[in-house]
Amino acid sequence: MAGHGADEHPHGADRLCAAGDRVYSRAVRRGRLPRRDAEPVPCLLELALLHPDPDDMDWLVPTSPQEVMTRLLRGVHDEVSASQRRVGSAVEAFEWYAGLGRQIRTVAGAEGTAIRVLDGLARIQAAMDEATQACTTEVLTVQPGGIRREHELSEGLHRALALRGRGVRMRDLYTHVARHGQGLLNYLELMGDTVEARTLDEVIDRLILFDRTVAFIPANTERTVALELRHPALVAYLVTVFERLWRLAIPLTAPLPDTGIEGISHREQSIAALLAEGHQDAVIAERLGISVRTARAHIARLSETLGATSRTQLGVRIAQAGLDGSPRGTAPSAPVRVPGPESPTAR
Repeated sequence: MAGHGADEHPHGADRLCAAGDRVYSRAVRRGRLPRRDAEPVPCLLELALLHPDPDDMDWLVPTSPQEVMTRLLRGVHDEVSASQRRVGSAVEAFEWYAGLGRQIRTVAGAEGTAIRVLDGLARIQAAMDEATQACTTEVLTVQPGGIRREHELSEGLHRALALRGRGVRMRDLYTHVARHGQGLLNYLELMGDTVEARTLDEVIDRLILFDRTVAFIPANTERTVALELRHPALVAYLVTVFERLWRLAIPLTAPLPDTGIEGISHREQSIAALLAEGHQDAVIAERLGISVRTARAHIARLSETLGATSRTQLGVRIAQAGLDGSPRGTAPSAPVRVPGPESPTAR
């Protein structure tokens, strides 16, 4: 029987291989069979379905089917008993850990998961829809990224309309650049007085708060992963951040303040302040929600207006004109004229 092992016959007495079934059936019918007939099926001896004939060792006799059945049932009973014991242990462990979870929630004073990772746009949208349905009072949002595209606005339009239908108030923060997008103006006209919008030079990354109890923030740069936050301390902190930005922001219905410097727009003033901080063009563009090309065009106009021929000289001119964000006292009553390239103070 060398070369024939359990690896070739991975089965028990309840599921014999085809060869074993034929040989065992023959042995039951005849009462015994020559040992050589069982050499191709060593599993019959290993499973004790055949055993040597005490009267002649060259022959094998079968174990009666009744005895085999009794043995199988006993084995099944043992397996079931062992499974029941494992199930009991698992239930006890589950109850123990579940009890610990209840204690933690009681101590934290919050229900549900405090921080949940939402992986994939489908899960993010589903969680946002759920929070929208539960919202009854207020939604606060921060929307970075400049001009809001039509598809971006339409993604959440069904949620906004559902909130408006229930009388939920909404406050949205955008960058100043968003003022130039017709899509946003159309959206606000559709929502009526349900939505109040304000703008800033730059805002934090996307934030959505429902009823000051649940917040959503992006968890990667592609915004395909988000965090759902329900921890009271975290949500309260984010509400405070929003409220402070809101107080600094300018209502969308109000014009942007004049810079007080002839030939320099509000956006160019913001770019000048960021240049003074040492930021590169790409960073400035991202923070203000504009393209790098647009940022460079504004920088070129700044250089021309201030009479600068290099970035180093532009930095000096920005500081001289008070565009670097440093305190300049009260706003001047008349426009400030910056030194031109022919001015003796420009050198």
